[in-house]
Amino acid sequence: MKHNVTRSQTSMTLFIIVGLIIAFLIGAGAVFFASDNPDGLESTALVVQNTKALFGESPDDGDPEAVGTGSFEYEAPIPDYTLNQGAGIDVLVALLGILLTFALVFGVARVFCRKS
Repeated sequence: MKHNVTRSQTSMTLFIIVGLIIAFLIGAGAVFFASDNPDGLESTALVVQNTKALFGESPDDGDPEAVGTGSFEYEAPIPDYTLNQGAGIDVLVALLGILLTFALVFGVARVFCRKS
């Protein structure tokens, strides 16, 4: 069976490849600029209300859920958004996440946008 590749298909393939390269570059670079102390929504609300400094310790009288004090405890699977194995592993995990997300979205799009 002979396939005719049109100019539109070629430009779409190029668009996807360039998009993936840009996503990989951003993902790899973001690892080095990510904060060591990421704040959640509640913690950000405390900053906006001027009851917590943007950098530094949370107030003792703050919301226990927001500042991380209280009786609820758990061990995060990836504490502080890092595997503590070095920046190289963090970059690899970021790139793998981008690739898996692309594969999932691309697969769903192929299923739902299939031409009859």
